[in-house]
Amino acid sequence: MPGDKYNSVWVSYSSIGDFLKCPRLYFLRNIYRNERGNKVNIITPALSLGQAVHGALEGLSQYKAEERFLIPLENSFEEEWIKISGKRGGFKNAKEESESKERGKNMIQRVKNNPGPLLNKTVKIKEGHNGTPPHFYLSKA
Repeated sequence: MPGDKYNSVWVSYSSIGDFLKCPRLYFLRNIYRNERGNKVNIITPALSLGQAVHGALEGLSQYKAEERFLIPLENSFEEEWIKISGKRGGFKNAKEESESKERGKNMIQRVKNNPGPLLNKTVKIKEGHNGTPPHFYLSKA
């Protein structure tokens, strides 16, 4: 195990994929920070769609299992969509945004029709030192 876990290099499936495609891509997506210390990311419609859907679904964990679907999930999705609407979401035009939003509504409807494990109690995972989920070390061997 490394001596200082806070200075370790953290990897994920996607970051390894980035490195295999192009080491520079890995650097820009996973290591580089701007002068304010923030990661730089170019927003795309697909990324915005995922952000809105995940935001709506993650909001469910704030409620008890039996109360989760009392507030319409569509309302949460609409609130999340406002955050990424228009150019902020990387949409080129209203048609592209409307198509993405419709896809998101369909995803939300599928979750409502098949909530699966979302009906169960949630387990809160303690965050890491920087607000991220727990990480795992790679062996040096």
